[in-house]
Amino acid sequence: MIRVLLAEDQEMVRGALTALLNLESDIEVVAQVGRGDEVAGAALQFRPDVALLDIEMPGRDGLSVAADLDRLLPECQVLMLTTFGRPGYLRKAMANGASGFMLKDAPVTELAGAIRRTAAGERVVDPQLAAQALSEGDSPLSPRELEVLAESEDGSTVAAIARRLFLSEGTVRNHLSAAIQKVNARNRLEALRTARAKGWL
Repeated sequence: MIRVLLAEDQEMVRGALTALLNLESDIEVVAQVGRGDEVAGAALQFRPDVALLDIEMPGRDGLSVAADLDRLLPECQVLMLTTFGRPGYLRKAMANGASGFMLKDAPVTELAGAIRRTAAGERVVDPQLAAQALSEGDSPLSPRELEVLAESEDGSTVAAIARRLFLSEGTVRNHLSAAIQKVNARNRLEALRTARAKGWL
């Protein structure tokens, strides 16, 4: 029997997935959580073979939780399940120890098969998404450029971003300008949208 931990913040989706997966003769959902910061505790308590993680959850995101599980419970395989087929997310998930990456619009039979393959130690990735991730390569933005872009999301002024990050206003302007140029955007909002869409942020 493959023991599964399911982390999904939408209760209806979580309940439906649990019911469908428990119909499989060789799969049992042994734990369900609705927040990213509840995953590690549940995993250590229930010792699942596979953790099925949503990416966007309250508390902590699934990408950082995958890294925690890789460190705390390496025998537990991680399969990411998300609405967002972003190449950057795929790359981060694999870098953080995930064994698979599936989109939520896949049929449940495909999900059950992916769980079996993940439990057996195989890598399971949507082929189209894998090809896209390879063709796009790594983010051209430095960690500091990404940080400055993320801080500008709420429309903060350069001065406010500089205060929060303990940088000079000139340094913030330079990072924003570099980010805009690297992604061929017209302004920082467009650069931010591009970075989000690619899964770099």
